[in-house]
Amino acid sequence: MKVAIVERAELGGVCLNVGCIPSKALLHVAKVVDEAAESKDIGVTFTKPKIDVARIRDWKNEVIGKLTGGLSSMAKQRKVEVIQGAASFAGAHELEVSSGSDSRRLSFARAIIAVGSQSLELPGMPWGDPRLMDSTAALELEEIPDRLLVVGGGYIGLELGSVYAGLGAKVSLVEMTPHLLPGVDRDLVRFLNKRLERQFEDILLETTVANVKNQKNGLKVGLEAKDGGTQHRLFDKALVAVGRRPRSHGLNLEKIGVATDDQGFIRVDAQRRTSRPHIFAIGDVAGEPMLAHKAS
Repeated sequence: MKVAIVERAELGGVCLNVGCIPSKALLHVAKVVDEAAESKDIGVTFTKPKIDVARIRDWKNEVIGKLTGGLSSMAKQRKVEVIQGAASFAGAHELEVSSGSDSRRLSFARAIIAVGSQSLELPGMPWGDPRLMDSTAALELEEIPDRLLVVGGGYIGLELGSVYAGLGAKVSLVEMTPHLLPGVDRDLVRFLNKRLERQFEDILLETTVANVKNQKNGLKVGLEAKDGGTQHRLFDKALVAVGRRPRSHGLNLEKIGVATDDQGFIRVDAQRRTSRPHIFAIGDVAGEPMLAHKAS
């Protein structure tokens, strides 16, 4: 069977390029810093670490590069053709692949849709301001702000908040529900909560972002508590990590009769078949849980 992969960026998808792998790499750096600071409790004291943000960023990119290079080699060994470009369905058995000003048509007997997901953007925020980040921008690690607001107490917000806190930022976190990591066993979260209370400057539960105004001296954020009280705080940067949405738009799924739900996730059965039996969908685009091992 002849197999081809159409990929508009690097092989590896969300997890390897802008998800789990870079997050875990940066968490390792933050852990080293934290462990050095905590070692004074057992009688070993280090001087304050010097943070070279550019080198940390380069190292993180090297980790990603080694893994994406390994995938490229694996594809070559298995005679899988890798086609650079963005694909959309031209018909039930045909793709149109665009790369810059060039385009080509590909015919297929079966197809797997594995286009992943992207960060949700809260409406009403000044998204053109580079000081307002989603998780992808935060992983670029352009600089360590003095004061960082993290919006969202899920695993993405907590991971990246921990990274920035470990590298020296004063992190405040807001979560609209009564608990961090909604849906996770509360007995497990309790231990994490205690650690994060030491790492973060502030954790505000049952709190939402009412508004964000970009000013010369930072982002002025209105925080609204459950009781209706609103406070305004100034931050150097803000990270919005309130969830992810599927990258199903632009694929022309409606043209070929592949059904999606009201959020754009592709509907699949237990074998990952879509409403067109010869077309499958895996990974984030097929809905929760958004985990790499589910995709594989």
